[in-house]
Amino acid sequence: MFSKKKPTPQIDKDQLELIENAQNRIKQKKRLYIHFVFFLIGAVFLIVANTVLGIGKDFKILGKEWFLFAILAWLFLFVYHLFNVFVTYKFMGKAWEKKQLDKLVAKQQLRIEKLKKGFVKEETLIAQSEVYNEPKPQKEKTNSPKQELTIIVAAAENDAIGKDNKLIWHLSDDLKRFKNLTNGHHIIMGRKTFESFPKPLPNRTHVVITRQDNYKVPEGVIVVNSLEDAIDASKKDLNPFIIGGGEIYKQALLVANKIELTRVHDSFEADTFFPKIDASIWEETSNVSHSRDEKHDYDFSFLTYIRK
Repeated sequence: MFSKKKPTPQIDKDQLELIENAQNRIKQKKRLYIHFVFFLIGAVFLIVANTVLGIGKDFKILGKEWFLFAILAWLFLFVYHLFNVFVTYKFMGKAWEKKQLDKLVAKQQLRIEKLKKGFVKEETLIAQSEVYNEPKPQKEKTNSPKQELTIIVAAAENDAIGKDNKLIWHLSDDLKRFKNLTNGHHIIMGRKTFESFPKPLPNRTHVVITRQDNYKVPEGVIVVNSLEDAIDASKKDLNPFIIGGGEIYKQALLVANKIELTRVHDSFEADTFFPKIDASIWEETSNVSHSRDEKHDYDFSFLTYIRK
């Protein structure tokens, strides 16, 4: 009722092709051997038929006995058969067989490699398991301090921070706060901010970011090409400060931990601005207000933000 499915051979397609080729070679050689035997018997029969029995004794071709041409024709067929079995096979069949053999060897090597990897992985897991189960010595707890990167900036209500590479205001307490916070630390800045100083600030390590090649700076000033390199150059300082300008602040907001902001409660015309502080990222932790007086022309506040 239902036809049986043909059994699927449990052998690789290439291996099956090699086996079939070998079987065909055996058949070809058998047929060649039979051809040779029949050729010998047929040749003897033709000679006997002509010379002994006298069959076609008077029939000649080009003055030669007819059976010679019959034998030659049969010999040609035999040589042609011989050529197909051995010569053609030598120049074509062997190359094909070698290619197939190479493919089989490559496959076997791939299988061996997979097995080796499996054994190595298994041995690694066993070794890891044994190491994991071994009693581990108690390590002494060490509280390694973590670097805190701080942005320090004074910005107006409209986020203005400077014009023509200069401060827009002069707030004595703000300058004192800047000095107290950054004293003894690395201060990271862009080239224009550095050039706004008459000279490097005392007791601070200046790290200047610039794309200019061979940028000349006084001794002790570090020159780098990116904010990432500047932070790396300040890695021995647990609290380096980013001090400007606008583009450096923008980049630093992505990696800083803290913002020390002096908010000047007025709006100003400017060409450099501080980026907006995102309340979903930064939490205000301190707010100290200062009113204007004889030393300060504007109301301002000291704000501290910590990354959430």
